[in-house]
Amino acid sequence: MTPATATPMRTHTGPTAIQTHEPQVEVLGAIRPRYDEILTPEALAFLTELHHRFSGRRHDRLADRMRRRFEIGNGHDPQFRDDTRHIRDDVAWKVAGAGPGLEDRRVEITGPTDPKMTINALNSGAKVWLADQEDATSPTWKNVIEGQLSLRDAIRGELEFTSPEGKVYEVTAEQTPTIVMRPRGWHLTEKHLSFTDRTGRALAASGSLVDFGLYFFHNAEALIANGRGPYFYIAKLESSEEAKLWDDVFTFSEQYIGIPHGTIRATVLIETLPAAFEMEEILFELRDHIAGLNAGRWDYIFSMIKNYRGRGARFVLPDRSQVTMTVPFMRAYTELLVKTCHKRGAFAIGGMSAFIPNRRDPEVTAQAFEKVAADKKREAGDGFDGTWVAHPDLIPVAMAEFDAVLGERPNQIDRQRPEVHVNAAELIDVHIGLPVTNEGVHGNVSVAIRYIEAWLRGLGAVAIDNLMEDAATAEISRSQVWQWIHQDRRTEDGTQITREYIEELISQVLGEVDRRDGDRFDDAAAIFREVALGTDFPAFLTLPAYAKYLTDND
Repeated sequence: MTPATATPMRTHTGPTAIQTHEPQVEVLGAIRPRYDEILTPEALAFLTELHHRFSGRRHDRLADRMRRRFEIGNGHDPQFRDDTRHIRDDVAWKVAGAGPGLEDRRVEITGPTDPKMTINALNSGAKVWLADQEDATSPTWKNVIEGQLSLRDAIRGELEFTSPEGKVYEVTAEQTPTIVMRPRGWHLTEKHLSFTDRTGRALAASGSLVDFGLYFFHNAEALIANGRGPYFYIAKLESSEEAKLWDDVFTFSEQYIGIPHGTIRATVLIETLPAAFEMEEILFELRDHIAGLNAGRWDYIFSMIKNYRGRGARFVLPDRSQVTMTVPFMRAYTELLVKTCHKRGAFAIGGMSAFIPNRRDPEVTAQAFEKVAADKKREAGDGFDGTWVAHPDLIPVAMAEFDAVLGERPNQIDRQRPEVHVNAAELIDVHIGLPVTNEGVHGNVSVAIRYIEAWLRGLGAVAIDNLMEDAATAEISRSQVWQWIHQDRRTEDGTQITREYIEELISQVLGEVDRRDGDRFDDAAAIFREVALGTDFPAFLTLPAYAKYLTDND
């Protein structure tokens, strides 16, 4: 990769002879057709300002995360904060709530932002489309920038796509879903862009600020003109301080392009254990910009495993398939989320069931419909205002369950749930009482390797064994394997889960998959070994995978 621009340098002469540099974001990635429509000088100037003002605080917040994980790992269970009790006890404050086009969110479809998936989402009939640049997108340079192009064209009514087979895709729906874009989390970098600070240090750009900044800069005014607005799903937050950082980013960005304060609306995913203890504080810090919270179930399970992976046998979870929404810690967290949101006038959005239909297999489709209907019936009955699906065929199924509860009402924010009382111990009650099975261990190895292989080829949302898998479910799979090994677990038939046993399963999985020229299974297996079999536990599997495979050759 070669820089597209040079960094200017200012020299101060005198006794101390300090050199300072003008902050600047430089493009290191390839410039392909139309990339210059996204990577304009004006957009790069905006990214430079975002990084200059906020990158230091981002690093501080990431350091806080490491410190908090260390404390939990050393026996200090998370608690509701004493220093913010006044926020929780003050019943007067409310959040901004829905912006235009977000009043009814009963069914939201999620998916990546390539042209085909963008068109399918806009034609789906959902109320909202989560345009995902995060867990459902492999962050290749191509996906990052061409996803921005898809969104730019869609917002302006200019998007169309012709497949290699000649099939033409066009947006035909009279009413398209409101777009809520999800940028990458604070922990991820964008190494195809470099930020040089005033000291002359060149650092990889923040994936969060890149994704947010490019989308906001190019589309905010067009979205407002369309009667909607610049809306965002915020992923992987772990504290109210991280929420405050996002709020300051939003406020600065509104001022930068001259739109009213509070135009931006965010929905925060509560998908980490620390964030579950700070839901009200997160709402408070974002109160001028927030519409609601979402129960990000899969990452939440991963976060529980990650934080308690070394705390002993009582924190070991059984097969991934047995960790359902009705187990104690998941039930407590979702009940608290609904109560907290409605107390503050915010939407509570449910999570995504992994089951998906198969149009070539009626039996699989029938089972998916049945399981998704049960999941959405439970969410609607619990007070959620909306939910997620990952496939257009599931929209009528989910819609029917929410219609049955909501009727003509756009939401049920007025349902307060005073009967819900959740304490700190209940949020970490992982007792399920079921064994680990050989099938469960094999399934984790198989899913993780097959998903990582697809991710390395640029696919972020992958149908595997009739389930929709993304980075979060791959994280559960590899982190369970790591924990089972380090906690000396056995399967129900007495098989010891060791590195050697997992190596045998890796060989078995590599023999089971359909090998083709250009596949990435050997690389995927290498990544899996690093993140599941190593002594250390990488915080996210995508960090080493991105650094090794998605920066120089994509």
